[in-house]
Amino acid sequence: MNNYPTITIDLIVDRSTCRDVLRGTIHAILFHRSFGTVKPRTFEVLDVTMPGISDVQTEQLVNDKVDMFWKGIDIGASKRGQIVVTFSEKRPKKSWFQVYMGEEDVPWEQWIINAEVRQPPDRERTSFESTLAATLTKSIFTMITYTTSEKGRAAVPLITDATGISPFPIRITVKIGGVEVGL
Repeated sequence: MNNYPTITIDLIVDRSTCRDVLRGTIHAILFHRSFGTVKPRTFEVLDVTMPGISDVQTEQLVNDKVDMFWKGIDIGASKRGQIVVTFSEKRPKKSWFQVYMGEEDVPWEQWIINAEVRQPPDRERTSFESTLAATLTKSIFTMITYTTSEKGRAAVPLITDATGISPFPIRITVKIGGVEVGL
C-alpha cells in the first residue's frame, strides 16, 4: 500500500471531447501543484473554465500523454484507461551500510484520472455533455479543496530548489486496460 495520498477523478467522455477534457484536467492538476512562477492559461471545455500552465515543456508533456491515451483507446479493445500524475521528491538513495548511492524519486502524491470513452446517441448528447460539464466542475472543486486543505498542504515536502515550474519531479503514465503504454 502507498503511504502517500492518492486522489481519483472519474470521467466518462466521448470521442469528440476526450482530448480536450483530459488535456484540461491534467493541466488543472499541474496548475494546482506548481510551486514556481507560472504563466497561467485557461482551457474552455464544455463551458467549464479550467486553469492551466502556459509553458512549452509542460504543454508538450501533456499533449504527448493525451495523444498516447487516445491512440491506446483508438486501436485497443478497451475503452477504459488511466492517466496517473505522480509528484515525487528526490532523496538520497542509500545501500545496506548507509553508503550514498545516488538519488531516487520518492512519491509524495498521486492523481489518478480514470477515463472511459463512450459514444452517446445523438438524442442524449445534450444530457451527456451537461453531465460531463458537472463532472469537470466537481473535479476542479476536488482539486481546489484538496490542495488547500491541511492534508493537501502537509503532503508537500520541503521545497529546497525554487527553480522552474515545479521543484519536484513529475511523472505522467498512461494505462489502457490496466497495461502501461508508451514506455
